[in-house]
Amino acid sequence: MSCVHMTKVAYGCASLPTLEKRIARRASGGKVRIVTKRRPVRHAEVLNGGRLHWIVKHRIVARSQVLAFEERKDGRWDIVLSDRLEPCAAFPKRAHQGWRYLEDKDAPGEEDDGSGIGQLPPRLYGKLAALALV
Repeated sequence: MSCVHMTKVAYGCASLPTLEKRIARRASGGKVRIVTKRRPVRHAEVLNGGRLHWIVKHRIVARSQVLAFEERKDGRWDIVLSDRLEPCAAFPKRAHQGWRYLEDKDAPGEEDDGSGIGQLPPRLYGKLAALALV
């Protein structure tokens, strides 16, 4: 079975340091729990070494290892993540609702791809994307 990653918008976070503080506040015993209404459809593939990639200001900026999916008593699900936030090369990604998946080959790594797209200001990237130029 191949490895699949998920993406999530870090709602209300203006920067990577803000996200780091949020993760640190929510951490308990080396884990962070993210609540969701439904278990992601491709959960089994994500548990095969996948990570949750965090989107801040239309860019993937960091990732967290997905450790488990646990059902709660209220019918919702916890996505259990490692509390270790791994910065990655900035990679443009539009905001979205729900879960989106990244194949392993498409996930950003630690190194920039050299294109310079990850360094564009978010607003400029958004305008270029709307014109289908990036």
